[in-house]
Amino acid sequence: MHRVPEVIDCWFDSGAMPFAQHHYPFENQDLFEQQFPAQFISEAVDQTRGWFYSLMAESTLLFNKAPYENVIVLGHVQDENGQKMSKSKGNAIDPFEALQTYGADAIRWYFYINSAPWLPNRFHGKAVQEGQRKFLGTLWNTYAFFVLYANIDGFDASAYKLEYEKLGVMDKWLLSKLNSVVKAVDENLGSYRIPEAARALDNFTDEMSNWYVRRSRERFWAKGMEQDKINAYMTLYTALVTLAKTAAPMVPFITEEIYRNLVCSIDTSAPESVHLCDFPAVRQDYIDPQLEEDMDAVLKIVVMGRACRNAANIKNRQPIGTMYVKSPTVPHDYFVTIIEEELNVKNVSFTDDVSAYTDYTFKPQLRTVGPKYGRYLKQIQNELAALDGNAAMRTLRETGVLRLDSIGENIVLSEEDLLITMTQMEGYMTEGDASVTVVLDTNLTPELLEEGFVREIISKLQTMRKEAGLEVMDQIAVSYTADAKAAQIFERNEQTIRSEVLAVSLTADKLSGYVKEWNINGEKVTLSVEKQ
Repeated sequence: MHRVPEVIDCWFDSGAMPFAQHHYPFENQDLFEQQFPAQFISEAVDQTRGWFYSLMAESTLLFNKAPYENVIVLGHVQDENGQKMSKSKGNAIDPFEALQTYGADAIRWYFYINSAPWLPNRFHGKAVQEGQRKFLGTLWNTYAFFVLYANIDGFDASAYKLEYEKLGVMDKWLLSKLNSVVKAVDENLGSYRIPEAARALDNFTDEMSNWYVRRSRERFWAKGMEQDKINAYMTLYTALVTLAKTAAPMVPFITEEIYRNLVCSIDTSAPESVHLCDFPAVRQDYIDPQLEEDMDAVLKIVVMGRACRNAANIKNRQPIGTMYVKSPTVPHDYFVTIIEEELNVKNVSFTDDVSAYTDYTFKPQLRTVGPKYGRYLKQIQNELAALDGNAAMRTLRETGVLRLDSIGENIVLSEEDLLITMTQMEGYMTEGDASVTVVLDTNLTPELLEEGFVREIISKLQTMRKEAGLEVMDQIAVSYTADAKAAQIFERNEQTIRSEVLAVSLTADKLSGYVKEWNINGEKVTLSVEKQ
């Protein structure tokens, strides 16, 4: 081997790549024409005056056309302070150490979801770990949940079919969201909208885990293999396999593991790798926009209800009597039941008027009102303070403005001109926006308090089962020591407690096995669990 004396500028060589790699025009004309122009090329922004230019210049001179249809320009990687990584600054990260620390999927995912490829990216461990926890962790935990119970039940997805007409509302909702996200990812990737595709996957995975699986857990725990349990298994199986195929271009390793275990283990005729599968086809007949809209409304009400609980400092396990909801639409009874179960509320009442429980106060937004009506500012403040809050809010929602004619005909305030505070009467907690208002009755009766106490007992016993290393279906003996008030609650609710924790007995003052002391709603209680 020896170096040839005729050396041409290296950028000429790079620009000649489309045809030189095929030895065209001397041969391979058909192959060249199939691959020219390229659908896209990708390099960092510093190649704008390098490779992008040399390709364009030579292609234009030789073929009078661009050599590429699309260019993805990559921004530079920066450190966490926004400085470009470089050896001279000593702020560069060894990529192999990063791969060893965080894993390839986590690093890839961070760059996909953080920002558009052509923008600079600040790379630091905390940001990568957040995506690792939020998306990859959630996906893996959902997959692990399926595998755990499928193994317990000996469930084989190849022995069943997904029968859409037999599915419940939650199943149809998940399949609708699944196909909507496949469609969104396909369209976004086809248009080089990379973060949008990643965020669609991220949102779906979160809803699949924290809404569908959480709402369906008891279906997987049911005894036997009834149709509803088959529906839950097949719906989640379909979602996981389809999601693995959809996310495979972005996170190739975790999706390969999921696919190999869920598909190849039961179907020897399936492609041996997720990366040999076709991108999923959208089942348009599964997409139900109205169902997705209804469920979004339910989720919005649930989020507001949780905010009310948190503000009132009421634990999730404590039942609440009533919640009032003002909403432009009243959902079907099925969705109302979901809201009641999610928020642990006995009754959700939809109403057109929550003014008996709420009020609004208004102040001028000085940033916008000052420049427009500066000399009337004091009068505006006094006028807003004297308004009937609920009446003013109705007017604002119906017309979009408040007119203060008593000050002057031209004093018109929009929502951006106002600082609006929603208040509530004592014993109620409210949360709302321009379209939905939720009012939680925080007055707790003795019966509600006792039910909350029982739920706390059950939760503590379930925790102890796990800490004691017991299997999900192990039966146990439970004993307790408590003062008279708590002991009476144990006695009145013995059957409920036993059925929830798989206890064959519930006795007082006979502690044995795994013992732990708890403070339950201010009451000192000692519990013990022992495998039977």
